[in-house]
Amino acid sequence: MGKRHGLFFFCFAALLALSFPLFAAGGGALQQANVNIRDTASIQRGAQTFTNYCLSCHAASYMRYNRLAEDLGLDEQLVMENLVFADAKIGDTMTVAMTDADAEAWLGKVPPDLSLISRSRGADWLFTYFLTFYQDASGGWNNLTFPNASMPHVLWPLQGIQKPVYATHDGHETVDHLVLATPGIQTPEEYEDTVRDLVTFLQYLGEPSAVKRKNTGVWVLLFLALFALVSYALKAEYWRDVH
Repeated sequence: MGKRHGLFFFCFAALLALSFPLFAAGGGALQQANVNIRDTASIQRGAQTFTNYCLSCHAASYMRYNRLAEDLGLDEQLVMENLVFADAKIGDTMTVAMTDADAEAWLGKVPPDLSLISRSRGADWLFTYFLTFYQDASGGWNNLTFPNASMPHVLWPLQGIQKPVYATHDGHETVDHLVLATPGIQTPEEYEDTVRDLVTFLQYLGEPSAVKRKNTGVWVLLFLALFALVSYALKAEYWRDVH
């Protein structure tokens, strides 16, 4: 009986862990990002969005510009001209000029390094997060996926400004859905594509060697399959004399 109970609780815990990202931070079900880290063009576009809108506050200190150029098949001079806006060199990591002391004084806290954010949050969470910023009654920014987030919506010129539509459930007023009150310079479809590219880049940042690792894994599995066939043939040859 004890073993059955142990198995039951193990399965329950596993299912709970798997379902948690779907309802993380009280934001409801997550939207599917459908990122493809083999899409080099998407990563390139995401890298440009990241350096234009995110890198002024958020570092990606585990990534070097020359590694980025190599992985994405870009010329180093092209990277320096389009992705480096400070006095960094091609071999430097993607850090920010703002010091921790200045960040605390100006922003109240040091913005987190985003090198591993996709490993921590997941692509679907990030995708939904960037889509669910809205302007509340106070005129400040809030987020359905991460309520009371301290980060402003830096991509609002692209998306526009969303406003909440409230509904009352069990006597409590909650945000039912968001409406686009002020359009941005991109259509909703274009903005989703931009966010998908950005999340693809963040997914790449979390494990830059993922594509090479998966390609190597295919060859390893093929080798093991061939080795298994040779081993079986060798075993059959040996046992033929025994019989």
